[in-house]
Amino acid sequence: MLQGHQSWVFETKPVIVGSAAVGGPFEARGALAEDFDILHDDLWMGQDSFEKAERRLLEEACETAIQKAGKKKEDIQFFLSGDLMNQIISSSFAARTLGIPYLGLFGACSSSMEGLALAGLIVDTKYGDYVLAATSSHNAAAEKQFRYPTEYGAQKPPTAQWTVTGAGAAVVARQGDGPRLTAATIGRVVDMGLSDPFNMGAAMAPAAVDTIQAHFRDMQREPSYYDIIATGDLGSVGHDIAGDLLNKHGVEIKPEIFTDCGLMIYNKDQNVLAGGSGCGCSAVVTYGHFLNRMRRGELKKILIVATGALMSPMSYQQKESIPCIAHAVAIEMI
Repeated sequence: MLQGHQSWVFETKPVIVGSAAVGGPFEARGALAEDFDILHDDLWMGQDSFEKAERRLLEEACETAIQKAGKKKEDIQFFLSGDLMNQIISSSFAARTLGIPYLGLFGACSSSMEGLALAGLIVDTKYGDYVLAATSSHNAAAEKQFRYPTEYGAQKPPTAQWTVTGAGAAVVARQGDGPRLTAATIGRVVDMGLSDPFNMGAAMAPAAVDTIQAHFRDMQREPSYYDIIATGDLGSVGHDIAGDLLNKHGVEIKPEIFTDCGLMIYNKDQNVLAGGSGCGCSAVVTYGHFLNRMRRGELKKILIVATGALMSPMSYQQKESIPCIAHAVAIEMI
């Protein structure tokens, strides 16, 4: 059901019956390592390219989520996924392996919640009983496409972020036990004219704020309704900007409940500059850490606001600014 201008309320409250997070060797040293289902000790993961390694991450996350849901691939009606690679090849090639009817998405790093929101919509409207939503990123593959190959050893400014090597997946169902999807707010494209690809947090922060405001306006809720409000991957720079903008607009969120997945995933001694980023960032933190905490009874209501920079190497070369977007999904234990 549409509520307000850009939010959906899921009347049947679809259930996340299975979820999984898979990561690389750097994530294995991070602050949330215990919340991953699979951690690799090799960035190549037995493959002959970083792109193929990312595909393996995504396939493993999907297969593990399906298994944890107690289902088989044949039980899943639809697979929704997106990533950062050209023509979302990680998702499309994983769909080839899975053999599940597939809808490819591109929301950049907002793809995790874009996919989860659409999965909830499909299940809530009874157009599917089991829907798989997933996304992935790989540090070396993203660096090669968007910045410089890791072998180049380029210097980065303090505002830059570290792309997470990881994949997250969730199976959304009409019935079952687990965290439930109660609402989603679909974001607008916001472009403040920033063009620095090494300062994505600043570019994406206004989009996150716009969606958070829209969610509270449409749902007629206060921030205190949630135990956690987490943005996707603003990092330290973007998180501070988002907090300042929310305060400026009269939205007061207590610091203890307002966090960012890019600030949570790594330890301080890992030298990730402004924090984590990438499609896999919000996916692994949500489908691993947050859902685990909800299943343990530590959290009851969370709002995940995944942010994405809708740029490409071509748009940057043509000196375009960076349009950004954020999608929010409310998840509750009921």
